[in-house]
Amino acid sequence: CILGTHHEKGAQTFWSVVNRLPLSSNAVLCWKFCHVFHKLLRDGHPNVLKDSLRYKNELSDMSRMWGHLSEGYGQLCSIYLKLLRTKMEYHTKNPRFPGNLQMSDRQLDEAGESDVNNFFQLTVEMFDYLECELNLFQTVFNSLDMSRSVSVTTAGQCRLAPLIQVILDCSHLYDYTVKLLFKLHSCLPADTLQGHRDRFMEQFTKLKDLFYRSSNLQYFKRLIQIPQLPENPPNFLRASALSEHISPVVVIPAEASSPDSEPVLEKDDLMDMDASQQNSYDSKFDDIFGSSSSSDPFNFNSQNGVNKDEKDHLIDQLYREISGLKAQLENMKTESHRAMLQLKGRISELEAELAEQQHLRQQAADDSEFQRAELDELKKKREDTEKAQRSLTEIERKAQANEQRYSKLKEKYSELVQNHADLLRKNAEVTKQVSVARQAQVDLEREKKELEDSFQRVSDQAQRKTQEQTEVLESLKQELATSKQELQIVQGSLESSAQSEAKWTAQIAELEKERGGLVEAMACREEELSALRQQLEYTQIKLSSTEASRLAKDQRKMLLAESRRAAEQVVQEALRRFEEPALFSCAGSADHLLSKVRSVSSCIEQLEKCWSQYLACPEDISGLLHSVTLLAHLTSDTIVHGSTTCLRAPPEPADSLTEACKQYGRETLTYLSFLEEEGIVESADSTAMRSCLTRITAIGEELLPRGLDIKQEELGDLVDKEMAATSAAIETATARIEEMLSKSRAGDTGVKLEVNERILGSCTSLMQAIKVLIVASKELQREIVESGRGTASPKEFYAKNSRWTEGLISASKAVGWGATVMVDAADLVVQGRGKFEELMVCSHEIAASTAQLVAASKVKADKDSPNLAQLQQASRGVNQATAAVVASTISGKSQIEDTDSMDFSSMTLTQIKRQEMDSQVRVLELENELQKERQKLGELRKKHYELAGVAEGWEEGTEASPPTLQEAITEKE
Repeated sequence: CILGTHHEKGAQTFWSVVNRLPLSSNAVLCWKFCHVFHKLLRDGHPNVLKDSLRYKNELSDMSRMWGHLSEGYGQLCSIYLKLLRTKMEYHTKNPRFPGNLQMSDRQLDEAGESDVNNFFQLTVEMFDYLECELNLFQTVFNSLDMSRSVSVTTAGQCRLAPLIQVILDCSHLYDYTVKLLFKLHSCLPADTLQGHRDRFMEQFTKLKDLFYRSSNLQYFKRLIQIPQLPENPPNFLRASALSEHISPVVVIPAEASSPDSEPVLEKDDLMDMDASQQNSYDSKFDDIFGSSSSSDPFNFNSQNGVNKDEKDHLIDQLYREISGLKAQLENMKTESHRAMLQLKGRISELEAELAEQQHLRQQAADDSEFQRAELDELKKKREDTEKAQRSLTEIERKAQANEQRYSKLKEKYSELVQNHADLLRKNAEVTKQVSVARQAQVDLEREKKELEDSFQRVSDQAQRKTQEQTEVLESLKQELATSKQELQIVQGSLESSAQSEAKWTAQIAELEKERGGLVEAMACREEELSALRQQLEYTQIKLSSTEASRLAKDQRKMLLAESRRAAEQVVQEALRRFEEPALFSCAGSADHLLSKVRSVSSCIEQLEKCWSQYLACPEDISGLLHSVTLLAHLTSDTIVHGSTTCLRAPPEPADSLTEACKQYGRETLTYLSFLEEEGIVESADSTAMRSCLTRITAIGEELLPRGLDIKQEELGDLVDKEMAATSAAIETATARIEEMLSKSRAGDTGVKLEVNERILGSCTSLMQAIKVLIVASKELQREIVESGRGTASPKEFYAKNSRWTEGLISASKAVGWGATVMVDAADLVVQGRGKFEELMVCSHEIAASTAQLVAASKVKADKDSPNLAQLQQASRGVNQATAAVVASTISGKSQIEDTDSMDFSSMTLTQIKRQEMDSQVRVLELENELQKERQKLGELRKKHYELAGVAEGWEEGTEASPPTLQEAITEKE
């Protein structure tokens, strides 16, 4: 086969033979076909790839078919076919790579064209290529019983034989992947290539294990020398590791002679050999007996000089006829043998087709049985659905009544819950105040006891000192009495003894001196005692004043702490209610939320001023307490209004607003917790709270309705601007349609030109009708303003009727936007890249927008006004033009689809059956998608109606309210 592809420079003959093989019914034959085709892609002529691309889809279908078999060769064939398809796609994208993947380093660099993006993409494609190779490798090994010597059996060798081609591919892919990863790491950051490294590590581990297991099989040892990968993978983060990389080389030894390589002789060759042997026998006969033409040994007439008679000529003629008949007989045998072989081959093909037809018939019977069962099941489901529909109607009727009762009960329940929550809140506040008062009383009693103990200690100390001084005084008095007694005794003894008078006189003088010293010491002691008494009285007075001031300061701290705790409870309650949106019965507005945010910002500034005053003068605490309480309630209101605003906002802004409100609540609690400490002036920072408020303000401004951010004085100018912009958009759309029509006439022909002219012509008619409608709408608006403004100016009239004005602005914007979108859709349809359905939807949307403009214009108009009649006539013209666009679009679509009919001439029965099944699957998928899209369309229309009402300020029951989108669509229809 390989030599044949090089001889004819392609693979047409190969595929002509393959198409007659029963690959879909014989798994082993399909497996061997994959092996042969793999070798052709590697070693055949380069045009093999080009000739095989047309059969890529058939290989994919065959792969899916064999993938349904979980045993035998089914999964092997499915995976091998996927590998061959991947190989064809890879070489198609990268034509520089030959089929055998043998390239030099210079050729590898040229394949990436020195662009890091090309190298990055090339590495990813090599990873996918190698993944398919490893998948087949692993699947073959998993299908074999490795506990037995499977490589020496014919069944095992049949499965292992294609792995030689896989090993050759894997060795080159691994080498090129390593080199490309080193090149990428030299140009890109390591973090960017983390995914490449992870994928390489996974494939490196698998390839190393598979190479090791293959090298131990006896079958491969005599056919191929499998390389072994290094113990550790290359370190791509170190550039010098590239020099350590050794490219794996697969060596295939020279093929030894085997019985399979001996030539086999066909029957034609045997016949040729018989003929050649006969000729050799004739030549030997001529050598021995002489040639019949010159020296015929049996030509006795010639030897005797006598001429041949008539019998001899007859014999020669018969000999020649016999020889000719023998040759004809041999030719007939050869032809019959060849015809017999052809018939046998045809019989085999017919048997294969018969088997395939039987298989398809069985499959069709199974499908018919399955569809019959599905039909029965669908009938049962239909009956059940009808019953369920009837019961659903009854349930809905009951549900409406229950819903009304539930709404009333819910309102009562909400009131009860609110009252209960208020009572619980008040009860908690009273309980906490009582507990705080009790705690303060306990603290006061403890401090009073401590002061009494200290006073008692001071009193005891003073009493001890007084007692000591008293004892000293008593001892002095006793000594004085003793001295007096001694003096009396001395005087008595003086009287009795005159001789010792001088001696006693001296003793008396000394005693008098001692008495004077004792008197002076007693006076000093009395002065010290009086000083101690005065100090005791001063200490008592100071303790009483200190106790009073401390009680007052503690009371201020207690009031501040209670206010802070109450504020924290209010904020926490708001955050808790934020987590339970069911407690909120109505949706809020963004402008109300913004007003609350502004109030909170002012309160934060006031709180910071009061906190600075309190730090300067602790006696003035009333302003600080008021600011803390006000901040708590304003924060609670802001969080609650943020939650109610989220109920009406779109999902993404609602999530952002929810997170911002929660973060603001947490920052407020953190800020309030700083008020416990006295030195908190350095830590209390309201920056985080202000940033959260700024974020809430930004989200709220985004959620503001479009009409709220426009000043009343600017509405009049805005109406004129929007109407002018709409007219300009219509003019631009008309010019673009004319330009597209000119291009189509210059470049298109036949059916396509006819379809394009019809569609663009109807679009031009629609634009002209919209122009007439806009002019009529302007005239009617001018009449309304002139008749209704009185002495006021038009701007004042528009400002006074702001909602009606906003309705006009919205309708005008919708008309201009719809015209632009329809022109874009028509451009894509003309170019062949758009959808006809999109053009029809745009036409309906324009009709609905113009109907909205008409309804908004005639709200304040006099019903007998000629301008109103002219506007209604223009509206009917727009509807007719819209219908013409839709009709031309449908007609053009049918013409285009008729020209794109399917060609069944080259499709086989299997392919038709496969496409039939695919079409059935596609029909079910489209039906499911249609149901989902209808549900989605209903939700979008509902949401559009809600947002449009909020944005334009429409209210139900208002005289000047513009029509809803559904009303506009209904009027258009």
